[in-house]
This record gives sequence, C-alpha cells and structure tokens, in this order.
Amino acid sequence: MTTLLSRYSAPAAATAVAVDGWTLSRLTPPSRLYGANGLRTGADGRLYVAQVTASQISAVDIETGLVEAISPMGGKIVAPDDIAFDEAGNIYATEITEGRVSMLAPDGTVRVIQGDMPVANPITYHQGRLIAGECRIGARIMELDRDGGAPRVILEGVPMANAFDVGPDGMLYFPVMGTNEIWRVSLTGGAPEVVAGDLGVPDSVKFDSKGRIVSTQVASGQVLRIDPRSGAREVLAELGPGLDNVSFVGDRIFVSSIPGEITEILGGGQVRSVIPRGLQWPLGLAVGADDGLFVADGAFGYTLAPGGGLVLAGMIFYPGCPGYLRGVVSSGPGEWVVTTGLGAVARYRPGAGESDMIATGYDQLMGVDIARDGSMVFAEYAGGRLLSALGGDVTELATGLDKPMGVAIDSDGVVYVTEAGAGRVVKVAGGKAQTVVDGLSCPQGLAAHGGKLFVVDAVAKALFEIDPEARTSRAIATDLPVGAPAGVTPKFLGSIGDMAGPMIPFADVAVAGDGTLYVSGDAEGSVLMLRRVAA
Repeated sequence: MTTLLSRYSAPAAATAVAVDGWTLSRLTPPSRLYGANGLRTGADGRLYVAQVTASQISAVDIETGLVEAISPMGGKIVAPDDIAFDEAGNIYATEITEGRVSMLAPDGTVRVIQGDMPVANPITYHQGRLIAGECRIGARIMELDRDGGAPRVILEGVPMANAFDVGPDGMLYFPVMGTNEIWRVSLTGGAPEVVAGDLGVPDSVKFDSKGRIVSTQVASGQVLRIDPRSGAREVLAELGPGLDNVSFVGDRIFVSSIPGEITEILGGGQVRSVIPRGLQWPLGLAVGADDGLFVADGAFGYTLAPGGGLVLAGMIFYPGCPGYLRGVVSSGPGEWVVTTGLGAVARYRPGAGESDMIATGYDQLMGVDIARDGSMVFAEYAGGRLLSALGGDVTELATGLDKPMGVAIDSDGVVYVTEAGAGRVVKVAGGKAQTVVDGLSCPQGLAAHGGKLFVVDAVAKALFEIDPEARTSRAIATDLPVGAPAGVTPKFLGSIGDMAGPMIPFADVAVAGDGTLYVSGDAEGSVLMLRRVAA
C-alpha cells in the first residue's frame, strides 16, 4: 500500500492511498494556483490574483509565495478574470462566465455593480472612475456607476479588449487581441488611435513609474516595454505562451500566466519564479503511440514523456488548435482526437498546427474513444447521448443517459460509458444501455484494459477496478485529489463567449499498454500514476 499527500484548495489535506499490489505516485506536482489571470497590487504589498478556473481571488506574498484565498472557490464571486481596487479597499471583479462586474467589500459582502456585460474581462479604477470592458468581438468599454446605475459607453465595436490602464496623458490604453495591437481612447469617448501593432497577441497594458507601457503577449510569451511616445520597444523577458497580466510593487514588475504562474521580471532577461506554472485541472488524458501522455488542460494541451516533464503541445491561441480541450484519445503518432468546450470533435495535430473538424454543434462533450471501424465514439453530457462519428455521418448509439462522461471501448469492441448522474457504468449495444456496475457516486473518466474497466469517482475520490463479466468492483486507490474539496460546492462555470463552452471538470483515467494507469488529479492540478507491483 502506498500513500500520497495531496494539497487541496481547502485548508484540510487528504492522503491518497493505493491498495496492496499497486504503487501510487505523482508525475507532476500539485499546482500552487489553479490559473492566474488578472493581477493587482494591494495596499498590503501582496499581489491579488483573479483565477477564472479556480473561481477564486487569492493574495500572494511576493517574497514567500504564500497564497491566501480572499474570495474562495464556492463563494459569491464566480470565475473572476480581472480585478481593481478603490481607495476604500473594495475589490471590483469582472466575472467572465457570468457577464457581470461585482464588488467585494473589506467586510466580505459582495454586490453586483453591472449585470449586463458579456465576456466581462478588463477593469481598472482611476480617480474615482470605474472602467470595465468585454473580451469579445464587438466589445464595449464602459464607465460603470458603482451605485448600479446605467453605464456610459466609452467605445464599442472593439475586437476583443483585454486588461487595460489609464496612461499619464489621461487616456485609456488597451490591448486589442483581435487585431494584435494596442489602442488608446479618451475617457470621454471618440475615435481610438493605434499605439503599437505587430505584437505577440497582447492581453494586458499597464504603465510603469516612468510612463512606459509594460505588456504581456499571450501567444509569443514575451513581456514587452513600449514607449507610447516614440514607439520604441524592448523585450524584458520571454516566458512562454499563456501570459496574462502585469502588476507593479514599487518598480518591481510581476506578470501572471494563465496556467497559474507568477513571475518577477528582474531585468537583463533575468526572472524569478514566485509561483511556478502548473496545470489548471487537468481534464482528459490519453496515451500515445510512443507511450507519451497527452494532457488536456482546457485552454492548453501538454505532452508528458516517460520520465520527463510537461511540454506545451498547443493552446487556444495557437494556430490549428480546435478550441478548449476536454476529452482526448490517441489516433496515431502525433495525432489526437479531442472533444472541445464548444461542442466539437476534432482530429488534432499540434506539432503541425493543424486540426480537422469531425463533428460540431453538440452540447457539453466529454470523453471520446475510437472503435475498431475508426468511428469516434463520444459522450454528450448535457444531451444525455452517446454518439458515433464516421465519414461525416453522426449516429446515436444511446439516448436518455444521465450525464454521460467517460467512454471506453475494450479489446472486443464493447462500448462502455459512465453516467455521472446515475452513478453507474453501462455497456451500450443495440441502442440500449445495460448496467455493469451501479452504486457509484459520480463516475467520470473510464478506461479499459486486460478485461477490466477502470473508473474515477469524483465524489468518492476513488479509482475503481471493475470486472464487467462478474459485475463487481473494488477501489484500488482512495482519497484521490479529484472533484471538489470537502465542504466546497463549486459554482457552475459557464461559457467564455465564443472561446470556450462551460468549464465542467472531468477527472479522467488513461491506461498504457503495460497496464500503467494515469489519473487527472483535477482538485490539485496534478497527474497521478498507478502501477501494479510486480509479482
């Protein structure tokens, strides 16, 4: 029997345990932050971090890296993307999946300031004025009434605005992701001006003490400093794709990266890690032809080579990425079939920057597997269906399922699916679902190997081995870091405009040819490995 200590978002930790005959280990460490988006410096000198996927706001001590949840998971603020402070210490947060802006007071009370702001993202506070915007095509930038009155539109029709700041000249400077430029506009409105272009997809603009722009580039991974008067620019650091925001502590520069990373820019190309990069979930897992593992982590996809670390394979802002990645199965060397947050099934070749859509227009897709005839079998969670796509045609294999998630096809071609809502694993044949095992709490990921099924139960926090012939099951690992932390009821994370559908957790399991099992430790942002002990 082996045990593994797990770090949850909640104060209490759990100890993962594998039964005798199995060993349990982590392939990646737990994440310190489950995503890092908006970044602001508080009056206490700490960095306050908005975390969309964790659905919380945290404060980080820049010297020790100690993290404190200020607005915890399960609280009233949902999927915060950016934040700003006023003089009284109120925190204003854009809630990107809710399409609103809320205020968190120092006493912990929360109220909605603006409730009609689709894909609410950038926000700043300047001389008593609260300004927020949308990260969508045709976005609005508005001055908000903190008492809940009607907002005043400063600019509309912007192709995806992101984190912005008021410059020394009193104008609002903002990145425009859709045009790969930085613009500025008067706070009274009027026509915008282009300040800089041909960038690396800018997603933040902040000003240092000398009036220079510091901007993160989400696609190129560069941190740029730009003189807004001369246009001169320099690369302060190259940190890799996924950068999100900037804040200053005095003249010290800190940047956030979407996968939960905080980095200090020291100058001369040197950097200091405050919080290392980690996984935000992860979601689907799949073993490839080279025994490497593909890890679907929403906006990011990684490969994990045997004995190596995570390597970024693709991301939502990379060419050829089919979208927010959830379910995955290997379909050949360097090729994967994935389900996306926008309801598509795609064949994805991240190395080539290419993907081909197989099926589109479905509601909350989860697991996927490939049948003997090459058809893609996938679960539609919201629609309660198991579907098969082949040669441009999609057929229903089963309907009326209760929140289907994991899909596995065994060596005999038998199709199995988990029903998270019904707490069971079923065999699908002839358009009907036959119960294999029931009495589970919330079965999600599913894999088949050697005549056995393996299923992750996100509520029981266990990995079960199932004998489908005998219809029996036993837990081979318990207290796993999957699902919500004890005592926490997460809020539903909806769509992010046209970029991602609902961000529903999916704790998956994958199996290698030698029987090694891999599990998504989505409660801590890790990948776990279980192996049988040699006889």
